[in-house]
Amino acid sequence: MLMNHTNQTEDDLFSCYSPSVVGYRYFAVLWGCVVTIAGTVGNLMTLLAFALDPRLRTRFNVLIVNLAVADLLYCTILQPISVDSYLHLRWRSGQLWCSIFGLLLFLSNSVSIITLCLVAVSRYLLVAKRAVFDRVFSDRGLILLLISAWALGLASFGPLWPVYVFVPQVCTCSFHRTRGRPYSTILLFFYFFVGLGCVGVFYLLIYRRVQIASLALLRYRFSRRSSRKKPASSAQGTDDSGVESSMSNTCSCEISSQADLTQNKDEITCETSFAKVSNSPAAHKPTSDIIPSSLLSTPAPMGAQSSSHSATSGDDGEFRRVTRMCFTVFLCFVFCFVPFLLLNIVDKNNRAPQVLHMFCANLTWLNSCINPVLYAVMNRQFRQAYHVLLTRAAAPFTCLWT
Repeated sequence: MLMNHTNQTEDDLFSCYSPSVVGYRYFAVLWGCVVTIAGTVGNLMTLLAFALDPRLRTRFNVLIVNLAVADLLYCTILQPISVDSYLHLRWRSGQLWCSIFGLLLFLSNSVSIITLCLVAVSRYLLVAKRAVFDRVFSDRGLILLLISAWALGLASFGPLWPVYVFVPQVCTCSFHRTRGRPYSTILLFFYFFVGLGCVGVFYLLIYRRVQIASLALLRYRFSRRSSRKKPASSAQGTDDSGVESSMSNTCSCEISSQADLTQNKDEITCETSFAKVSNSPAAHKPTSDIIPSSLLSTPAPMGAQSSSHSATSGDDGEFRRVTRMCFTVFLCFVFCFVPFLLLNIVDKNNRAPQVLHMFCANLTWLNSCINPVLYAVMNRQFRQAYHVLLTRAAAPFTCLWT
């Protein structure tokens, strides 16, 4: 009788069965399978694209790769186990793997948040302090940053090892809601509110500096049009020639070998100065302090030359597109996790329906597979690299078909 009672207790401990979720589990299983396949294939393609396409082997894309590794860890190892627990409405892997699962789950999430912070900081330093960016995100600096990201995540959630348990509300393993306090509460607040809040602040600062640069460019164009309408004179000709000489000389493209990650990659930095054009403070700052070429993500071939305005506008447009892509990745992360976090804050006594808890938890799965889709849609070079990979993969089947 004692043995039966003990077995029954263990079954209850690892069971998430409820009549209200019997039908919903099939949707969760289907959704989990889609996330597993899409996330594994998409993140593997991101890693292969970075490894095989020389244009993508840049300092900034190393952070994208680190984000893909964290997502791949979840999709290939953790997501299939979550699908199994939803299919059987119980945890079938034992307490040891439950603790490992909980640790890896929060390790993956924490590394994703830290990497998003590094992405935002790198974009801000690129537009505000290029010299600091080159020092912090150098070859050695990147290695230290990535190692520190994984070490910090492991050191943060490792102490919660004794309190990782099966949570029936979401049919997965996580830390105990009350036994881990106040340490778990501090960790969640630090990562999900302070960390993601800092990411939002940095993107706001980037937007502000980009707007200042746009206004300075408009002032310069207006000044140029006004100066062309004035009659030419000897003194005026000297001034105009001085301005033209300044503008022609201040836009210079420096081709530097990107020894960060590869000997074959080059970056072009196009610095355009609006000095002597406007009396406003923003106009007297070099545009490189506000909008650099941002060709960290799209380095040009060796020997490429820029023709002043066309190259500068193209570089600025590329910077905005890459920054917009990074900001979209950040927004998707927030969209996936905020409903789950808010539900756990509001429903402290677990009075909400179990289906609602499961749905919000399942929404977080999307974050691990959505990023490659965003790269393909919003980044031309990643899209081309994905196309090449898919073409090579389909080539044997195409030959057999023809």
